[in-house]
Amino acid sequence: MTWDILNVIGTIAFALSGVFVAMEEDYDLMGIYILGFVTAFGGGAIRNILIGVPVTALWEQGTLFFIAFLIMTFAFFLPAFLFETWLKWGLLFDAIGLGAFAVQGAIFAQEMNLPLSASIAAAALTGTGGGMIRDLLAGRKPLFLRHEIYIAWTMLAGIGVGMGWIQSMPGYLILLVAIILCRMLSVQFNWRLPRSKWHERRTQ
Repeated sequence: MTWDILNVIGTIAFALSGVFVAMEEDYDLMGIYILGFVTAFGGGAIRNILIGVPVTALWEQGTLFFIAFLIMTFAFFLPAFLFETWLKWGLLFDAIGLGAFAVQGAIFAQEMNLPLSASIAAAALTGTGGGMIRDLLAGRKPLFLRHEIYIAWTMLAGIGVGMGWIQSMPGYLILLVAIILCRMLSVQFNWRLPRSKWHERRTQ
């Protein structure tokens, strides 16, 4: 049940995130579907490769593919004024997808009895992989490489679940909300990780 709920939340959020980016780049309907599907399922594919699960396992998620297809079709046919309103929520949808898939990836690694390092990596790649592919295909700098803290928040899931501290649905939901809030606060207040001074000295 936990796995299914996080899967649905992450799939819907990232599919919408992909649609919004595609529409901003003026893609046609096929481009919107491609970018939406890649965003929704790309992170899981990268995670599976990393931890040795056959990529073909993705094709067993027929229901999720159908849900993503419906959501993307609905978003495509939104009236322009509604789409502009939804567009303002693009970062929130991305944060929801980040949190849901980070927690899901950590649970996946833990259920396979993999070490803590694998749980952290699975959380990071599942949470950010789809968005990374989306941004690269759209010719954008990936969100996790920008100034505000992004990928570091997935470590909350990787460590919390990987260490066995969080093992229940209420705990997973709290973790999901925490990651979303931390990501949105990073954007709002421009929180950044320390950066090297080398580039500043070089440009002086």
